[in-house]
Amino acid sequence: MMPANSFKSRLKAGEVQIGLWSSLADPTVSEILAGCGYDWMMLDLEHSTASPADALAWLRTLAAYPVSPVVRPGWNNPVEIKKLLDAGAQTLLIPYVQNAEEARQAVAAITYPPEGIRGVSGITRATRFGAVQGYAQRANEELCLLVQVETRTALDNLEEIATTPGVDGVFLGPADIAASFGHVGQPSHPEVKAAILDAMARLKALGVPSGILSLDQAFLQEARGAGAAFVAVDVDSGMLRRAACARRAEWA
Repeated sequence: MMPANSFKSRLKAGEVQIGLWSSLADPTVSEILAGCGYDWMMLDLEHSTASPADALAWLRTLAAYPVSPVVRPGWNNPVEIKKLLDAGAQTLLIPYVQNAEEARQAVAAITYPPEGIRGVSGITRATRFGAVQGYAQRANEELCLLVQVETRTALDNLEEIATTPGVDGVFLGPADIAASFGHVGQPSHPEVKAAILDAMARLKALGVPSGILSLDQAFLQEARGAGAAFVAVDVDSGMLRRAACARRAEWA
């Protein structure tokens, strides 16, 4: 049987899903966090040393828990995307999509020919090693494609990116948007917040789900109020460091 993608179905149902960013590709850390009640977790292969092999171990770890895995490849690269899909990833977050053409390239990378360019292999973890009958014909029913808008240029092209057939949601990256606006290192700058909230309103008008990651909890509440559907509220490495520093400070 084809594994169901609850993240995609809940996204389509308009539910708000609260997530956690994972930059530590350690199965034990992932297993601890997988039982903490988050709706989804995102493994970052862009800004970490994680590899497709690490993603495979991570997906296996999360499979035992009621949390939806999302994987971000290092780039909009069909070779890397193919590996992650074959490993069983069903929801991908593609970084740095600047225009409709790049969005179409991402769609093609997750889609089998003749519509796309995904290579065909029948014995993979995604097919339960050949046990899922008709996988190639039905794979896209359970695949979810999120694209990341993170520059001024991409914001200018937001509508055409968001309405590209095959795109299921748009993630807005405050850190890179801030850099694009000349406020590098200031993801909570008022101009950055205003641009993101405006983008969320535009996406809501199109009926396209939006997502965000921020450590600014007050801003996340604003984003949720603006219609954000998938909200990452923290990063595993940051949580670990803050907790360790706080405990040490108690013993100063």
